[in-house]
Amino acid sequence: MGTVAEQGPLLSVEDLRVSYRSGEGRADAVRGVTLEVRPGEVVALVGESGSGKSTLAHAVIHLLARGGRVDGGRLRFGGEDLTGLSEQQWREVRGRDIGLVPQDPTVSLNPVMRVGAQVAEVLVLHGLAGRRQARARAVELLGEAGLDRPEVRARQYPTELSGGMRQRVLIAVALAARPRLVIADEPTSALDVTVQRGILDHIAALTSTLGTAVLLITHDLGVAADRADRIVVLQHGQVVEHGPTAHVLGAPRHPYTRALIAAAPSLADIPGRRAPAARTEPVGGPGSALPDDGRAAPLLSARGLVKEFALPRTAGGARTLRAVDEVSFEIPPGRTFALVGESGSGKSTTARLVLRLEQPTSGTVHLDGADVTRVSGERLRRLRRRVQVVYQSPYASLDPRFTVERVIAEPLRAFRVGDAATRAARVCELLDRVALPAGVAGRLPAELSGGQRQRVAIARALALHPDLVVLDEPVSALDVSVQAQILDLLAELQAEHGLSYLFISHDLAVVRQIADEVGVMHRGRLVERGTPEQVLLDPRQAYTRELVEAVPGRRARALGVSG
Repeated sequence: MGTVAEQGPLLSVEDLRVSYRSGEGRADAVRGVTLEVRPGEVVALVGESGSGKSTLAHAVIHLLARGGRVDGGRLRFGGEDLTGLSEQQWREVRGRDIGLVPQDPTVSLNPVMRVGAQVAEVLVLHGLAGRRQARARAVELLGEAGLDRPEVRARQYPTELSGGMRQRVLIAVALAARPRLVIADEPTSALDVTVQRGILDHIAALTSTLGTAVLLITHDLGVAADRADRIVVLQHGQVVEHGPTAHVLGAPRHPYTRALIAAAPSLADIPGRRAPAARTEPVGGPGSALPDDGRAAPLLSARGLVKEFALPRTAGGARTLRAVDEVSFEIPPGRTFALVGESGSGKSTTARLVLRLEQPTSGTVHLDGADVTRVSGERLRRLRRRVQVVYQSPYASLDPRFTVERVIAEPLRAFRVGDAATRAARVCELLDRVALPAGVAGRLPAELSGGQRQRVAIARALALHPDLVVLDEPVSALDVSVQAQILDLLAELQAEHGLSYLFISHDLAVVRQIADEVGVMHRGRLVERGTPEQVLLDPRQAYTRELVEAVPGRRARALGVSG
């Protein structure tokens, strides 16, 4: 590659057009996109799923998925034309001049190859080091990417690392050859906000030190606001708005940009200051009294919940892991209690105890005053009817072989509610209630978008008229605009049917929109409780303050941008 001109763009995309082969011919994915990335600059490409962001990124490095084709346009890097490069020339460019941090480390890392070897491979392939030198350098790169004990991590396999650790391995791989441009394709979308901040901080620090430019692909305007010098907004494969970050977020011109900003929970204003005397303290221990503030008797009451899991025997090591440690809370009728915390904090295990999918080691769960902690048989079956669940992934939680009608009607069949005609009528009623057209009843989940699938999951959860719905990260896999629609729907359903929600999330910006009360979990314990305003504006625990500080969009909020 030639030397980059002092003021010229490092990457230049001119009128790029990309299509994919489908059953009905070719479908346009990128339609005439033009953009530039200058040396040392961070440009964020934002938009919803299907907007063409990732397709554009993969076209830039000649890694389109099967069926993809560049139909026109020009790519220049460092002033040189990439359009006519051979596959061998592309292999030389990728990794050495342009690095990629992909979205999913589970797919992107070789599960049977040690992570150190995967980092070293980049150096060897590009002739930057011999094998022995590359192995030593890989340990250094893993340390630079923020991994603790990098010499140990280098000898581990991807499956032995957490999601955040695996993402750091991908950063080490992408930066191993010191490329001039890094494309980060949704590098933190599946991670907790604190881990997300750490990953993005490391990318920023390393690329700043090296003078590397970054093309950041994200659907999260809060992340773009904090990290980008310029923002390019993509809709239906076309650029609808672009400019300096402060201009795009502070004075958006296009309705689509304004809609994205309005839907982004991390950009939303935090409501008014709390009244200090109203604060609820954490509750612990089976005998602890819950607050008596004149509210209605709780629908659900959890007292002193403990869950321990056996660990493999190791010399001198602990034999059990206490995943939930003396957790107590209550949920009044028609109210929402949110449990927040990082992965591994115990919030999902607590939800499984409430659902009776796990048996507590100690403690109790009461529903409408009745102890349901150890019920079985017919009593457990009746509990299942009153307490339903919506899981995180709308892709994994619906049986791909069932039509939408059968998915929603399955609880009715299981509990022998009504005949075929009444069940079909109930399905139509539920589809209407979650704002889906009746025509989707005969379709398979694979034919629906992520937001539509989650609406089907909610309709299924409502089929038996439950009193309590446990929502385990129900919007974390969705774009911000779809996320906002689902949160609005949940609020409407709660108001209409008096539902109670146990809402599990790692995202304080999301729970601010839906929760009446928030409990913060850390290492299995409930360390803080209060209203969303209390927890966001006056956190008392250092861990809660860390969560609040990690919510993306602080730069936008400082500029006065609000959702």
